Amino acid sequence: MRSLSGELESKLGDQVTVMGWVNSRRDHGGLIFIDLRDSDGIIQLVITPENSAAFKLAETVRDEFVLSATGIMRERAPELKNPHIKTGNIELVVETLELLNRSETPPVNTHDDGAESGEDLRLKYRYLDLRRPSMQHTLKRRAEFYHALREYMEAHDFTEVTTPILANSSPEGARDFLVPSRIHPGQFYALPQAPQQFKQLLMVGGVPRYYQIAPCFRDEDPRADRLYGDFYQLDLEMSFVDDGEVVRTTVEPLIKQLVTDFAGKTLLYQDVPRLTYTEVMEKYGTDKPDLRYGMELVDLTTALKDTDFKVFQTECVKAICVKNGAALSRSQIDNFTDQAKKLGAGGLAYILYQDGEAKSPIAKFLKPEELATIQQLTHAADGDAVFFGADTREKVNKVLGALRIAFADHFELKNDDQVALLWVTDFPFYEWNDGEQKLDFGHNPFSMPKGGLSALEKAQTDADKLSLTADQYDMVMNGYEICSGAVRNHNPEIMYKVFGILGYSEQYVEERFGGMLSAFKFGAPPHAGCAFGLDRLFMVLNGNKNIRDIVAFPKNGSGVDLMMSSPATVDKKLLDDTSIAVIPEAED
Repeated sequence: MRSLSGELESKLGDQVTVMGWVNSRRDHGGLIFIDLRDSDGIIQLVITPENSAAFKLAETVRDEFVLSATGIMRERAPELKNPHIKTGNIELVVETLELLNRSETPPVNTHDDGAESGEDLRLKYRYLDLRRPSMQHTLKRRAEFYHALREYMEAHDFTEVTTPILANSSPEGARDFLVPSRIHPGQFYALPQAPQQFKQLLMVGGVPRYYQIAPCFRDEDPRADRLYGDFYQLDLEMSFVDDGEVVRTTVEPLIKQLVTDFAGKTLLYQDVPRLTYTEVMEKYGTDKPDLRYGMELVDLTTALKDTDFKVFQTECVKAICVKNGAALSRSQIDNFTDQAKKLGAGGLAYILYQDGEAKSPIAKFLKPEELATIQQLTHAADGDAVFFGADTREKVNKVLGALRIAFADHFELKNDDQVALLWVTDFPFYEWNDGEQKLDFGHNPFSMPKGGLSALEKAQTDADKLSLTADQYDMVMNGYEICSGAVRNHNPEIMYKVFGILGYSEQYVEERFGGMLSAFKFGAPPHAGCAFGLDRLFMVLNGNKNIRDIVAFPKNGSGVDLMMSSPATVDKKLLDDTSIAVIPEAED
């Protein structure tokens, strides 16, 4: 079989056999043309009446029939060449045509002609959706992406090691998927949210640099940039490392290389910025800011501390300047106001700068010097708009951070050909869990708290504990978190303490993490590492907006595999074998 690629052009005059699916069929009376498609492209078949058997079969074929065609490759007439496909200069004059299989009328579109079927239908018939050239291209690009990752890691002396899928439950920040044990009734494995414990044990075991393209499992709600259930990450760890900057400088060139060489995009900052968690929250209102555009949050709290305007007499006052924002209509401003209210704001104060004036419903409540200070600090020029947040610092950051993204979308400030990278460091070790009204781990419980055991012992109040930072870092790409890592806690005493602060006993820690704690007592080296979310990273590099478009067989937005009809009920015998009883849902 010949692939339907550009190499066929070198076969002019030769007899060639091609196989594929019927992309389209055109009957011109004396001639029948069939566009035959495979994963590499399309070739035009020409079937003449002189070839009666082939012509008779060609009259019956329909879209997605599977054919094998043998014939002579020739150049198309100049007026019939098609510059839009790579085989547009050639065609195959068919001598023999064989039907390999028939097809019913496809329930989804298998062409890239702009008439894309709905997502649920595409996922139900994903095996047909995958025939689209764009999906074939994506799958090949993802394979090239994995190849580039492995080349880099091996060139930097990392050893690929696979770790278990059946593991123990671990507090990684999401719900576990549990697997009941048949031979140990009432006990469960957990599918790993990440290979965290195993890779740290590899460091204890003397592996200097580990990596794997690891499957991970988390029971989190799906969204456009997060798959449900299973996903893949580039997981890596380095021994004898007690400074996160060593990890960052090791992996940063890989991501730059993927941006420029693999994706062909422009890197906005060759020197990737490093900002602390506190800095990004104060400047951008989010811990994963998109740096392709400005609109930093400007703190006006001190400048307006003596204002008579009651709305601004609050814990925190901030503003963002939206360039050309004065062109927004009243209805558009109302829409942004509604967004702010949904996030908990009481309203959305603003000033429009037009014709040298500050036009605003709130202008009459502000002194001339206050208006001048606002314009000076926000760098607002004629034609711009300034929007305000006034409330608790946390709420102001949240509201204005979300509006910053909304304004960028509205004014189309996100250039997909550009990539802005950022390292965010020094995350809070603990955070307040509003749902359970208690302290909880901020991120990874196996991170090293900055200051070590001494800092933990000094933290007496909840405020003290919330001020503790972890030697932890994320990489952000165009507003997406693509990597999370940390210097690891390799000291059993510190491990007991960080869990003890949350009320967990040493016995609990031993039961959950006894294997790792035991290993740490036998000369564990300092170590650090990180993990890149490969699905999300590839989505951004490939220019997709929905992460389900870059996976061969994803679940839908509700976490359902429509193609395989899962999740589903199972036979009672399977439940009995694993000592599981299903509790019926309560009736209303």
